[in-house]
Amino acid sequence: MRSFALRAAAIACAAFLTACGGGGEVIIYEPDPLPRPQPNPYPYPNTNTCSATGLAASALSSYSTVCMLTSSGEMVIELYTAYAPATVNNFLRYVADGFYGNTLIHRVDRDFVMQGGGYVSGQIPLAPRYAPIALESNNGLSNLRGTLAMARGSDPNSATSQFYINARDNTSLDYKSSLPGQQGYTVFGRVISGMATVDAINTVPVYRYSDVDIRPRTEVLVYWVQRLK
Repeated sequence: MRSFALRAAAIACAAFLTACGGGGEVIIYEPDPLPRPQPNPYPYPNTNTCSATGLAASALSSYSTVCMLTSSGEMVIELYTAYAPATVNNFLRYVADGFYGNTLIHRVDRDFVMQGGGYVSGQIPLAPRYAPIALESNNGLSNLRGTLAMARGSDPNSATSQFYINARDNTSLDYKSSLPGQQGYTVFGRVISGMATVDAINTVPVYRYSDVDIRPRTEVLVYWVQRLK
């Protein structure tokens, strides 16, 4: 599972995000049997358009925006092209392709991050469509609550389709220096409407299969992501 390697507790993991505790978890370390996440009981969206509230938030933003509808609610996200041009262009390329439709928020690390963009129902991985992009973490943006950033492997230049949203301020994920392990993760957007959705996803019950594999017990779906402007 492509992920990222630092967390606010300052525990490093070579290629993956480490775990965060919290209520609503079932901790499972035995390899068999493993309870599996259940499919979401609402596999289809109730709308194919962004809400009036979301459109109004987009209209007030001076940045490019996207609307993301999940099974936990809607989010509108503004994207900071001037700070992370390659990252934003890569993300919008996937959006334009419809790549994120019917994918999962496959990882919910309580009070840390929620991660998506790489799996469909049944935890089936999606192959990236484009080459990895260069890291743009040294851009002055911070991993604050509600910001959108790119997940990656241990190679700083390995981000493809997977993203994460910060459930709290995670400044330990920011760029510190060009030294290995201190390059941080590229922030490239922020939720401007729908923080209630972020909070709802953050508190879903989860299964913790390992310190790097924490899945909602009932799958959280991303129905679609649409560019607004």
